[in-house]
Amino acid sequence: MNANEFPKQYPPQERDRHWQTCWEDSGIFVADAESDRPMFSIMIPPPNVTGSLHLGHALELALIDTIVRYQRMVGKNVLWLPGTDHASIAVQTILEKQLKAEGRDRIELGREQFLGRAWQWKAESGGTIVNQIRRLGASADWSRERFTLDAGLSAAVNEAFVRLYGEGLIYRGEYLVNWCPASRSAVSDLEVDNQEVQGSLWHFRYPLSDGSGYLVVATTRPETMLGDTAVAVHPEDDRYRHLIGKTVRLPLQDRDIPIIGDAYVDPQFGSGCVKVTPAHDFNDFEIGKRHQLPFINILNPDATLNAHGGTFAGLDRFVARKQVVASLEELALVERIEPYSHSVPYSERGKVPIEPYLSTQWFVNIRPLADRALKELDQNQSPQFVPERWSKVYRDWLVKLKDWCISRQLWWGHQIPAWYAPDGTMFVARTETEARTQAQSQFGAPVDLVRDGDVLDTWFSSGLWCCSTLGWPADTADLGRFYPTTLLVTGFDIIFFWVARMTMMSGWLTGDIPFGTVYIHGLVRDENNQKMSKSKNNGIDPLLLIEKYGTDALRYALVREVVGAGQDIRLDYNRKTDESPTVEVARNFATKLWNASRFVLMNLTPEGSEAEEFVPTDLELGDRWILSRYHRAIAQVRSHLERYGLGEAAKVLYDFIWGDFCDWYIELVKGPLQGQGMEARLAQQVLYLVLEGTLRLFHPFMPHITEEIWQILTGGDRQNPGTFLAVQSYPVADEHWIDDELEAQFELLIAVIRTIRNLRAEAEIKPSQTISVILRSDDATVLDHLRPTERYIQELAKVVDLQWVVGAIAAPQSLGGVAGTVEVILPLSGLIDIGKFQQKLERNLKKLDEAIAQLDARLSNDSYRQKAPPEKIAATLAEREAALQQRQILQARWQEFQESNT
Repeated sequence: MNANEFPKQYPPQERDRHWQTCWEDSGIFVADAESDRPMFSIMIPPPNVTGSLHLGHALELALIDTIVRYQRMVGKNVLWLPGTDHASIAVQTILEKQLKAEGRDRIELGREQFLGRAWQWKAESGGTIVNQIRRLGASADWSRERFTLDAGLSAAVNEAFVRLYGEGLIYRGEYLVNWCPASRSAVSDLEVDNQEVQGSLWHFRYPLSDGSGYLVVATTRPETMLGDTAVAVHPEDDRYRHLIGKTVRLPLQDRDIPIIGDAYVDPQFGSGCVKVTPAHDFNDFEIGKRHQLPFINILNPDATLNAHGGTFAGLDRFVARKQVVASLEELALVERIEPYSHSVPYSERGKVPIEPYLSTQWFVNIRPLADRALKELDQNQSPQFVPERWSKVYRDWLVKLKDWCISRQLWWGHQIPAWYAPDGTMFVARTETEARTQAQSQFGAPVDLVRDGDVLDTWFSSGLWCCSTLGWPADTADLGRFYPTTLLVTGFDIIFFWVARMTMMSGWLTGDIPFGTVYIHGLVRDENNQKMSKSKNNGIDPLLLIEKYGTDALRYALVREVVGAGQDIRLDYNRKTDESPTVEVARNFATKLWNASRFVLMNLTPEGSEAEEFVPTDLELGDRWILSRYHRAIAQVRSHLERYGLGEAAKVLYDFIWGDFCDWYIELVKGPLQGQGMEARLAQQVLYLVLEGTLRLFHPFMPHITEEIWQILTGGDRQNPGTFLAVQSYPVADEHWIDDELEAQFELLIAVIRTIRNLRAEAEIKPSQTISVILRSDDATVLDHLRPTERYIQELAKVVDLQWVVGAIAAPQSLGGVAGTVEVILPLSGLIDIGKFQQKLERNLKKLDEAIAQLDARLSNDSYRQKAPPEKIAATLAEREAALQQRQILQARWQEFQESNT
């Protein structure tokens, strides 16, 4: 322990990286599958390999790491397994843009070379997000890092597919799917972003085939009429019931289509007639199946019209839309066009409107899987959600689930393990060798096989993340020890994407729900309380904040804001200066701890850091008080962390470290530290004990700076992993040190000292000037309770003459305040110029009157009321209220002062 090692400032940019490297190189975060210690396991929600760190990641990782470090310090055998997702669509989009810039495409390149290029991109650029995660101080077991396209995980995906197919839970067929023309692939319902669009509603006339009139149908997608195969009316609609069974002539296509009766039709909407396009509308698809209508697909995969589009073939869908409308107008078949606001589904990845598209795809028969997950939830409350309200959201979604389209028309990803013989016979197998064996068994001789070209939805492999990363389907030591995992930490926005798919898939295949508890966190909102998004361009770069304030400051700022799991948090941010008041407060807190630690170290002798057993009678009141507050903080923090109350625990630590320890105890102990003998030695030992324990208590929240202080304070061997703070035991509260009565006594003491200091400031008495103070109460027991702290009042408030008065007292020319039930009186005679003080009060009253008059004039101005933003008006009202309150206080003070001098 050497005070010279303690610089005046902590350099986070240098030391944060240093400690992360030391921790990782030492292997202290590596889990032990053979250990018999209690287990705690958690998997990182794998970010896309294409990604870069954003504040949502930063919040999630800070929460996970705080929990993980705490669990490790309480003695658990902790596994935090990191990794990344292969992000099929995102990677493929990047590569296709590169190829386009080179004047080529993936078809020309070929699948094998395209995948080779993808793996090369991953090797060169895929580590960006991992390195950024490390910057946040993630204490993950990097020796077990996984990638969803690793050989082991790919084998697990094939095994899952084969098993589910064998059980009749995966099937292949021609169905209507959400189609993204940009990526030319199917996408799931969850990858669709419904956006409100101001469009048009076109009303077209479809002539009756017998020439007796026409029916009016309405659509928001005119080009789809080229694929219409019926017009539907409600069978009970008297206007059209007589027409059911007849036909209309489909304009522009010159073919007759039937008029059918179907209860789906709402007679009150529009004309009561609905055009039916079974190949391009999900509701029409069901009508088409019920009435055995033809399914005519008019689109190519890129959303240009195919040969079924007739004269419009080859046109982009939106160009065709305009030309279809123009052609119908020429034929006088447009009844009317009206503005229409409606929801349009967009591809989340492709950023273009999706098309309901008829194609052959692979699906999961989801109902059996969902029902099993529902049974686990209803009968075993598994998994548990924090906060609990999300269990209902999860349950409701499981109830409403439809079959899941899992095939994607991409090359980067897990290629579907199905092979086709020349006659179309399909063989689903784990490997090509296994498929060929099946084929030879069936045909009696080897045959050529072609593998299905599609890949699986990324969420299929992610649904196996908790078990595949541990070696499933093999019976590995890791799987046996760490599965099911203890906890999943994730955002509410992927309960459907990921959480439910893991409980369904991993639960079905392993027999166990993959995690015991799901902790749901909210979003990080910007300085205007808006959700951050690329479209709004209001994101905040966490790496910039790390460079400016340090990793610990950003982590603590985010965690401290999480009061109540699942709540969104707000991060104040100045975009002109790239500064965050929220993170700056956390940086200042770290600085406060650093300075306090430096003070302790500079005042310690070798004997002061020796561990001894204290008894309360040996110690000063202040020592006993800080030990009571310290052990209470331990109990509260542990209680919060056990219930995943991370923000609440962070606030307890803030109040204890900044308030109790730094602001009060260090001031209280300065006198004894200057003494001699046992008094000074005990003061040093209490300081050491509390600081050392506080560093352990605070380490999960600010790991780097606490490790740095710990090493200097304890003289640890930085080459010995066993001396790292990260692996020390977490403090345990000793209840016999917690003294409610003593804490109440010091709460009153602190209030008295603050009141005296406020009165001194109001009277503009210099800090070095000593004063006299009268403490008065009608209750003698209150003063008796406070009297043992007299020494602290005198030392910390510069009081030389302290009087204790029970009952009334005349105190002319004085200022007064109240602390609890104690009146604090500061006599001013001889300290200040009384006349000047009265004049100061009068001047301040006049200034306030003028300010209030200006605010009243502004608020009574009709133009201001009409034009000013609501938040500005609210701020003006708040400013007026504050001025009125301040005036009331000053007026009372002036009146009191006048009366005391008459």
